[in-house]
Amino acid sequence: MTGSDGSGGTPTLAALTDEVGLLYGADWNPEQWHPDVWREDVALMRAAGVNLVTVGVFSWASLEPRPGRFELDWLDRVVDLAHDHGVLVDLATPTASPPPWLGVLWPSARAVTADGVRMSHGSRNHFCPSSPHYRERALAVTRVLAERYGAHPGVRMWHVGNEYGQVCWCEHCAHEFRAWLRARHGSLDELNRAWGTAFWSQRYDEWGQVIPPRAAPYLVNPTQVLDHRRFASDQLLALYLEQRDVVREHAPGVPVTTNLMGFHRPTDYRRWAPHVDVVADDVYGDPADPSDVVRVALTHDLARGLAGGAPWLVMEQAAGAVNWRPHNVPKTTAQLRLDSLRAVARGADGSCFFQWRASTAGAERYHSALVPHAGPDTALHRAVVAHGAELARLRRVVGTRVTARVALVFDWPSWWAAEEPASPSQRLRALPQVLAYYRPLWEDGVAVDVVGPDADLDAYDLVVAPQLHLVEDTDVAGLRRVVERGGVLLLGPFSGVVDRDAHVRTGRFPVPFADLVGGSGEEWVPLPDAGVDLRSDLLGDVRVHDWAERVRVDDGEAVAAVVGGDLDGCAAVVRRRHPGGGQGWYVGALLPPDALAGVVRACLDAAGVAGPAGVRAAADVEVVRRGDVTFCLNAADRPRTVHLTGTADGWHDLLTGADVAGDVPLAPHGVLALIERTP
Repeated sequence: MTGSDGSGGTPTLAALTDEVGLLYGADWNPEQWHPDVWREDVALMRAAGVNLVTVGVFSWASLEPRPGRFELDWLDRVVDLAHDHGVLVDLATPTASPPPWLGVLWPSARAVTADGVRMSHGSRNHFCPSSPHYRERALAVTRVLAERYGAHPGVRMWHVGNEYGQVCWCEHCAHEFRAWLRARHGSLDELNRAWGTAFWSQRYDEWGQVIPPRAAPYLVNPTQVLDHRRFASDQLLALYLEQRDVVREHAPGVPVTTNLMGFHRPTDYRRWAPHVDVVADDVYGDPADPSDVVRVALTHDLARGLAGGAPWLVMEQAAGAVNWRPHNVPKTTAQLRLDSLRAVARGADGSCFFQWRASTAGAERYHSALVPHAGPDTALHRAVVAHGAELARLRRVVGTRVTARVALVFDWPSWWAAEEPASPSQRLRALPQVLAYYRPLWEDGVAVDVVGPDADLDAYDLVVAPQLHLVEDTDVAGLRRVVERGGVLLLGPFSGVVDRDAHVRTGRFPVPFADLVGGSGEEWVPLPDAGVDLRSDLLGDVRVHDWAERVRVDDGEAVAAVVGGDLDGCAAVVRRRHPGGGQGWYVGALLPPDALAGVVRACLDAAGVAGPAGVRAAADVEVVRRGDVTFCLNAADRPRTVHLTGTADGWHDLLTGADVAGDVPLAPHGVLALIERTP
């Protein structure tokens, strides 16, 4: 099997999608069912157009009921059955949830909390990532599976582990943490410098004194915490890489991946992305929250960014209700379809679900599935079948990309550093800021790539960094070059504050960028609940709550300024126009949504960026162009109208096969997938 270009390079989704089109499937857990049900399952899959199933994610105890005793005949039958029915298998290493015997025989394989409590078995994800016993047994079961199924023609992708996110504070992890720190800092003197251990008499004079940031009487060293977060993410990545390499040895050319979880706090997916052959993401939108569609779209753009713009895969989503919210409102069948097609519109070449058949026992017995407890004669499963048919009609988008001229900068270490305790305010949170700056772009149908601060930004006319609190010196030049080459850089509050070690940069903030934005600050000012007033020709009169900053205008201009009080006359939004057309903007306040949208749209105008041509739609209709297909997705629970212009020959909807033009009705949670007609 080769890469998408046939050159034998890194395996990609193209090896699968070139054969079957868009991938459509689910986690399949046949170990929970009698073999008679397996045969019914594959027949239903074929009827529904399902072409990919993930098998074995939580089957370790079924595969290895006792240490070293493997029972694989049942898995042979499952893989053969899927292959015989034309369903591709994504075979998982079952290492996310060890059998009870592992923790009973080797108690130190169970994770320890920061408070020193060793967790028990009885759930999942209870292992210590640094445990030599866990790693030995995980590699053993992975090797057995890879040797047996590496050359099986039905196994077309491998899925290592599941939703990595475990963090442990035990002695195994302390030992590994020290080794990681030696590699990062080189010497104990450098560690002491980086951690600022002159503060509170924390200086270390031998490596054995260094521990993970366990429970302590008061605040823990923030750089120690930051480095431990980096270590914990890297330690999980090491587990993935160990198993991936075993699989690659026995299944060369077959894509290997694991399921990411969007904006998952414990795991720095920018460091993971180069090591997965396919970026696969789990995303669970909240159907009870109409605004959550914006977060889901942002998460999809993150996945596409992690993939470098290449096609990616939704590995898990809900078909109806989940089981883990306090009140689990189910998706309607229209929302099931809308959510799936939103991912396709934003670059996914596959849409998979958790799970195929609803479990009757265990903690997820009330989680939805493509085959619900009531069976296939249900509204939900009929929608599943219909959706499979329309995904087949979208083969045109396979392998195509979403082209973006706007980059949104997001960084895990910056997120971690910005939200440490003992910061100026807990009301300034990174993810809400990212979402707030993204929303106007979503509303205007502007394509956005979510990238890291170290990305090549030269292809983007507008770069938005909603809260780049931590920025490394090596990344400053690329961000500055945006303005220097004539682009627009928009920085949000509390940006450019600390360096790679979370040390505050001295001088007027944002220290690395103050000259670019034409203004500089001297104090962060969490506001009394009454807030402060702003005056702005661009934004109108605005009241700001929670956060402002004491910022003066240097050689820029105040787009908005505080009126009255201690901050009277201070700039809340400052801009500098540069020779050559570049602009640097800094927002030093938590602006309300309408005012922030005004800033973002002014930056779009300055950068010359707009949404897809030929389509006008209401604010709650997403418009996304992928390749030559323009998707219009109605996020509202009421009808909307899309006005189509731009071609004398009209448009064609791939989903219905109808030719459309002018004002086109869009049902609640409805979708259009339009191509321009040619003579």
